[in-house]
Amino acid sequence: MTAGLLRIRDLTIASRERELVHGVSLEVGRGEAVGIVGESGSGKSLTLRSVLGLLPNGVRRTGGAVELRGRAGLVLQDPLAALDPLMSVGAQLEEVCATAGGLGRAAARARALELLHLVRIPDPEARRRDLPGQLSGGQRQRVVLAIALATDPELLLCDEPTTALDVTVQAQVLELLAGLRAQLGLAMLFVSHDLAVVGRVCSRIVVMSQGAVVETGPTERVLTAPEHPYTQMLLDSVLTVPEAAS
Repeated sequence: MTAGLLRIRDLTIASRERELVHGVSLEVGRGEAVGIVGESGSGKSLTLRSVLGLLPNGVRRTGGAVELRGRAGLVLQDPLAALDPLMSVGAQLEEVCATAGGLGRAAARARALELLHLVRIPDPEARRRDLPGQLSGGQRQRVVLAIALATDPELLLCDEPTTALDVTVQAQVLELLAGLRAQLGLAMLFVSHDLAVVGRVCSRIVVMSQGAVVETGPTERVLTAPEHPYTQMLLDSVLTVPEAAS
């Protein structure tokens, strides 16, 4: 594996009532894409959010270590919740560009337009004036991705970023993520409940169930020769994600 960018060791996370994540360990190398897959309540999103310390109220890390050797950007499942509904998407992106890059107003606007082009927003000069509710779900998720990229991250933390999208748009977003990773040399930690989705964008898979890792390995091996019954159950429930239209 390439040099470590993210290392999680023996991570435990608990609410006031019980332990939710039990001794999870994983690594992401520079430029590597790792997927965490599991059903709702498996602890996958808590594991990802622990990297930035963004755990829900009443939930805290109780043990283990999280070591991030670089900057990370976060892409959430619900772009409507991540964006200010009363502020144009261009203004929101420009604000992050200005803050993260120490840019003046004109430079921040130019950088925001550059990022909207990068994530393939059609007619970005016009779309930058739109409120989030005026964009499609796929366009909103692209804006959230642009905001994550505005911090010049080395690691993208993706928390179910395609779950709310229909299958065609989902495939387009996955293709975009793969292209951006190759173009920018990004590493990625990608959380999903869907093995087919993870298999499209990740070279290694970590399978979680009930707060613990039950299997990990190269994507091809996990998808073709799973070693744990839970992984086999997830495979049996997979719906194939279509290829994006060219």
